[in-house]
Amino acid sequence: MQRITPCLWFDDQAEEAAGFYTAIFRNSRIVNVARYGEAGHEIHGKTAGTVMAVAFELDGQAFSALNGGPQFKFNEAISFQVHCATQEDVDYYWEKLSEGGDKQAQQCGWLKDKYGVSWQVIPGILFEMLNDPDSAKSQRTMAAMLQMKKLDIGELERAFAG
Repeated sequence: MQRITPCLWFDDQAEEAAGFYTAIFRNSRIVNVARYGEAGHEIHGKTAGTVMAVAFELDGQAFSALNGGPQFKFNEAISFQVHCATQEDVDYYWEKLSEGGDKQAQQCGWLKDKYGVSWQVIPGILFEMLNDPDSAKSQRTMAAMLQMKKLDIGELERAFAG
């Protein structure tokens, strides 16, 4: 069992969101759906039989989603990074995850999905370019990245090369 599992708090969209995410990522599945019972109704206020929590995996990474009510909302302080090897992967994950999301929240590879969860869709090569010992190369790459919403590997490579 994985030692640390991210838990996403939803009002009442946990099962819907888990289905959305597992449809996007390969090697993904819904593992279990737990439902509220009568016990604790005075605290949680949920109808017996409604979805309480969903255990799911995205590309082998365990997650849980909880229908905990409207008290808490997602914000950019926590995000999930999707490392991509190719521009095709960047394009795929960017389009799928941003579908129905907040278009204003898209910058430098960041996006916010339709549930308010923040994601960073980034090419793996980006960190290599930004950490290059030649500061001129890394600074050109950073300047190019700051102008982008969805990251473009070709443009980043051109900026890196000068």
